Amino acid sequence: MKKIILIGAGGHARASIDVIEQCDKYNIVGLIVKKKPAPKVFGYPVLGTDKELKKISKKIKHALISLGQIKSSKIRINLYKKVTEAGFELPIITSPHAYVSPRAKIGKGTIIMHGAVVNANAIIGKNCIINTHCIIEHDVIVEDHCHVSTGAILNGKVSLGRGSFIGSGSVVKEKLKIGNNCVVSANVFLRKNLSPGTTHKKQR
Repeated sequence: MKKIILIGAGGHARASIDVIEQCDKYNIVGLIVKKKPAPKVFGYPVLGTDKELKKISKKIKHALISLGQIKSSKIRINLYKKVTEAGFELPIITSPHAYVSPRAKIGKGTIIMHGAVVNANAIIGKNCIINTHCIIEHDVIVEDHCHVSTGAILNGKVSLGRGSFIGSGSVVKEKLKIGNNCVVSANVFLRKNLSPGTTHKKQR
């Protein structure tokens, strides 16, 4: 198995570890954090901080950004730049308990988590989180650095702009266009297009 490190050591890192362990493709060597000291995660050691990425890349070639994303994608985007500039390769991680159509396209550094479905002709960009039990339907486009959260559904031909977030349990009506850096809160049924930078909350 190929060696891999995780960038981030919080809740999303713990979920990512579980997915990677189930894949049987990568051996997790350890984690990178913003600053030390930091405790082990499920027995995996902390190898260093973001400032040591270049040094660590000389020994380990693969990395996954395992920091979560809710309100803003800026931190994950900045980490993506640091990791790629340090020379790491970012593999696609797909849970064996997910379904990804052979006719779908997935970008590097994206993780497809347990129970997710990515259907035919869907395109998912780089450094995305396709979280537990979400559904990416046919012909959907998810651009780079997005997070589609647990149980969310993007129906056919939806377009999700770069750096956007879809909250848990939300459903996006077919053919809608969501701009870059949008936030859709949890349990929303979205029926309209969203301009870039829009935050859409559930109506009470």
